[in-house]
Amino acid sequence: MTFSFREKFEGAKQFLREVKTELKKVTWPSRKDALAGTAVVLVAVFIIALFLGIVDSGLSSLIRELLKRAGS
Repeated sequence: MTFSFREKFEGAKQFLREVKTELKKVTWPSRKDALAGTAVVLVAVFIIALFLGIVDSGLSSLIRELLKRAGS
């Protein structure tokens, strides 16, 4: 089953028309809502990064201590 270039091009045009129609139906967030959501995400990422940094540091110290005792 082969398609000509023209059929593929028409299919792509139809797809883009449908995308444009669907995008008109989207309810976009206000600038205030977008900024609030971004702030929440940034704070959550910072808290998780801090937590993982503390856990990593603690586990690194624990492994270092265990290896030091095993080598003695």
